[in-house]
Amino acid sequence: MTSSQKPKKQELPPTAWAVLGLLSFPGERTGYELKKWADSSLRFFYWSPAISQIYAELRRLEELGYAASVRSGPEEARAKRRYGITPAGREALAGWASDVAEAGPPVLKHGLLLRVWLGHLAEPERLRTMVTEHLERTTEELTAVREAMAHAATEPDWAFPVLALRWSERQHLAELELTRALLADLDGPEGPHARERQAGGDAPTPG
Repeated sequence: MTSSQKPKKQELPPTAWAVLGLLSFPGERTGYELKKWADSSLRFFYWSPAISQIYAELRRLEELGYAASVRSGPEEARAKRRYGITPAGREALAGWASDVAEAGPPVLKHGLLLRVWLGHLAEPERLRTMVTEHLERTTEELTAVREAMAHAATEPDWAFPVLALRWSERQHLAELELTRALLADLDGPEGPHARERQAGGDAPTPG
């Protein structure tokens, strides 16, 4: 696989580095295959880019000389373009992955907790239902994480992805514990719903 573009240094968004990271493992992959892999790995501890984002970043990476592609021949019923990382791309990715200063702190954007924060505007039972549904979704995600771990464990080159997925398993277990505690807080004698009942249903006012 060759690329006609010369590599050049450029600041890239995390999505580009993530896509290049997917290409850093052995083999060449289509954009669709990269999306499937992101859905079964990256999304459990970071996020999964949309297929349109993946193709946009693949074009950018090719322009930089960090990735190169080849189109399948007439032996395939549908032409496919497969992508792989170039030596320049691997060098750039290694430099980025080694720069701990750029990792930054983890960012938590918890949609459910934002709604709990606004719980004084919600019906108590509806709020409890949302928390219960989150508990169910997290349980399903934990199952998916464990399935991804089992698959990754069969690939000799995926030792480090297994570590990331193992962390994700622990994170989902912690999320389950936190959500159960949140339900207990909502339903407990000192919870906001109990205080609202005692106050005759009046909405709380800021102190």
